Amino acid sequence: MVEVERQRHRLPVRRLIAASIGNAIEWYDWTIYATFSIYFATAIFPSGNAELALLNTFATYALAFFFRPLGGYLLGRFADLRGRKPAMILTIVLMAGGSTAIALLPTYELVGWLAPVLLLLARIAQGLSLGGEVSNASAYLAEIAPPARRGRYSSFFYISTGTAVLVASLIGFTLARTMSKAQLESFGWRIPFLVGGLLGLLGLWLRRSLEETEQFEQNKVKAERLHRPLLTTLREHPKAVGRLVGFTMLSTLCYYTFFSALTPFAVKNRGVDAVDVFLALSIATVLFIALQYPMGALSDRFGRKPQLLVWSAATAVLVVPLSSLLKPGLTGPLVVFCVGLGLYTMMTSIAPAAMSELFPTELRGLGIGAWYNLTVALFGGTAPLVIAWLAGRGLSDVYFYYVAAGATIAFLVILTLPETKGSELR
Repeated sequence: MVEVERQRHRLPVRRLIAASIGNAIEWYDWTIYATFSIYFATAIFPSGNAELALLNTFATYALAFFFRPLGGYLLGRFADLRGRKPAMILTIVLMAGGSTAIALLPTYELVGWLAPVLLLLARIAQGLSLGGEVSNASAYLAEIAPPARRGRYSSFFYISTGTAVLVASLIGFTLARTMSKAQLESFGWRIPFLVGGLLGLLGLWLRRSLEETEQFEQNKVKAERLHRPLLTTLREHPKAVGRLVGFTMLSTLCYYTFFSALTPFAVKNRGVDAVDVFLALSIATVLFIALQYPMGALSDRFGRKPQLLVWSAATAVLVVPLSSLLKPGLTGPLVVFCVGLGLYTMMTSIAPAAMSELFPTELRGLGIGAWYNLTVALFGGTAPLVIAWLAGRGLSDVYFYYVAAGATIAFLVILTLPETKGSELR
């Protein structure tokens, strides 16, 4: 009997990896853009003013985020009508294509303003792609999971994401260690984008074997009957929308603070050696990956709400003191990244479950896609730009108070969440 029970709950690892790998590739590409921006900014934009070129690069990064809500709406609705699998195949094709295009971009010196225009178009494709990927992969993982194990299944989402970001960090560490700054600015920055294109082919191959979820099959007729589905999310599920926006605001600030914004900030504004930053981030990312499954299992046992409350409260209290440790040497950055990302696993391990449990199946892809991505665009896409702008005016510490304020708001929103562990999806 024990053996039968164990067999019944054996994780479908290949299916979980196939579902999660698209999100991993998406975040790999977005991470290397933010990470290597300090090297390719003056290649794509006019090189006369390096600070302005970097700001323009971050502005392109931020602008692409505002196509995420559109991608979330269009691809989320597509997934609700046609299925999670075809939507996830489409998103990975868009992302890999965008990464390859960036790797092959001509420089400003060769084609003038056509270079930043082409960069923007590639980023728009990636923005649309990521807008649909997060919501549809989250819905897929939640829908194939047994109710009592949804946290465990959800944890694979960021196990794959963390692994991809680790690969990006290790590539950054290796290139920073083996290439001069001149080589990185000349051609070295193109290498990780080419790797992103190759990873996309691997993801496409894995996803072609996925089966559609039973939850979608049973509810697709309901989705087809819906008119003005976005308005329906506001009219019939306003609390779900508000809660999603509330905890996503802090989640995206944490992600872009620790995985993206702090790397160029520490190097340019705090004088930390690039090798030390990449090494610290790589070590912390290993911790981030290792904690995902235990945290997912913990939420299946004790609940989503207590875990989210601890995460938001601790972030509100600790993020400002942690920022003071960003100084030359390995120890300070290592503590910052390990503590920040360690706390963040309390959210990431259960993100697909927490989001999917807010909406019924016929609205799940669109509901998560539109509102999650709008929040990410407003707070995550602008994070590197905000931190760079403040640092240029000698106000870099203000950014961390901004994150602390977001954590406080998220804590208050999470207090209103009902406990959903072990519940059946609607």
